Amino acid sequence: MKNAEISQRKMQTIARGVGMTTQVYADRAENSEIWDVEGRRYIDFSSGIAVVNTGHRHPRVIEAVKAQLDRFTHTCHQVVPYESYVRLGERLNAIAPMKGDKRTVFVTTGAEAVENAIKIARNATGRQAVIAFAGGFHGRTFMGMALTGKVQPYKAGFGAMPGDVFHAPFPVPLHGVTTADALAALDRLFKADVDPARVAAIIIEPVQGEGGFYEVPRDFMTALRKVCDQHGMLLITDEVQTGFARTGKMFAMDHHDVAPDLMTMAKSLAGGFPLAAVTGRAELMDAPNPGGLGGTYGGSPIGVAAAHAVLDVIEDEKLCDRANQLGARLKQRLESLRDDVPEIVDIRGPGFMNAVEFNDVKTRLPSADFANAVRLKALEKGLILLTCGVHGNVIRFLAPITIQDEVLTEALDILEASIRESRTA
Repeated sequence: MKNAEISQRKMQTIARGVGMTTQVYADRAENSEIWDVEGRRYIDFSSGIAVVNTGHRHPRVIEAVKAQLDRFTHTCHQVVPYESYVRLGERLNAIAPMKGDKRTVFVTTGAEAVENAIKIARNATGRQAVIAFAGGFHGRTFMGMALTGKVQPYKAGFGAMPGDVFHAPFPVPLHGVTTADALAALDRLFKADVDPARVAAIIIEPVQGEGGFYEVPRDFMTALRKVCDQHGMLLITDEVQTGFARTGKMFAMDHHDVAPDLMTMAKSLAGGFPLAAVTGRAELMDAPNPGGLGGTYGGSPIGVAAAHAVLDVIEDEKLCDRANQLGARLKQRLESLRDDVPEIVDIRGPGFMNAVEFNDVKTRLPSADFANAVRLKALEKGLILLTCGVHGNVIRFLAPITIQDEVLTEALDILEASIRESRTA
């Protein structure tokens, strides 16, 4: 079997709207490595978009899933519940950054978690409006698209978005938007477009994912918490991509001195198996009536079993510390290239959620071409990279936190060579 042959079949079979970063078709994977159907090995710096923080097929995750398969695969928790669902809720409630009593609901995808967080916020507050941020990504469902602050490719051609969703500038000092600028824009929004007394919630990614891996400034998050408290709004943090040790702490909000009211989780929660969650303050989470939350596959026993193993691995293997160590190595290698690669304008990211941003040397404008050239050269050499950002000029790094030291060194050598060769292409 050849990649090109499968690609041709895909063109005749799968909807064009399903975008693909590579034409590499996976055959098997282990920890930080993937082998394609032609037997070629790749180092995975995408982790299925931050899904396998604990690596492909972590032995403890696989063992937990096999054990669950031998007991039962599906009953629907709303029909015949199971203790593992409750116990996982207890574990998430214990580690979520809010104070006081907490509750959790399990669903299947990150977009579904976001949808439910908005439902809960509206139900609990009796308000309708929601504020999100430019560059943010919250999913491809209609409410997810409405909240997402990027038109291409997520909103274009899909018609009218749900109403009562407003966008504010995200503070990115690198691009001339300071915390003061963002707060002033939020104030203008309240004066021109939406009465703050109508706003149910503000939703924000502590580190923007698709938007470019820009971290929320600490003073902005603190100010946002004050704005919410002043006007009776809820603060929702979208930790779908940032959660579970990726940023060097269990959650990105652990880097801040304030807490959200509601938090969405998915991706690496179950180490490669579909599972998502909303955790929040008890009085908010309990506002919807029974039957108002849930879903047929929500809290799949397979995903729940995997998630228990993921939490054990993060603790036992000290993956938060490991993320900080790996991120430091990656950023140090990138910093060593600055003098020779003037296209590099920024290197950033907490823990092992890192990015490098490129500009055109002559125009000093964002260069998606350079970022894509690096990505393609790295792929030729056996390293899978992802680009992101509103301008497409950012490469984001999401390798498994369990990546072996020698494989990381190999990947960094490929990355450096790809960046240097892109300058002469």
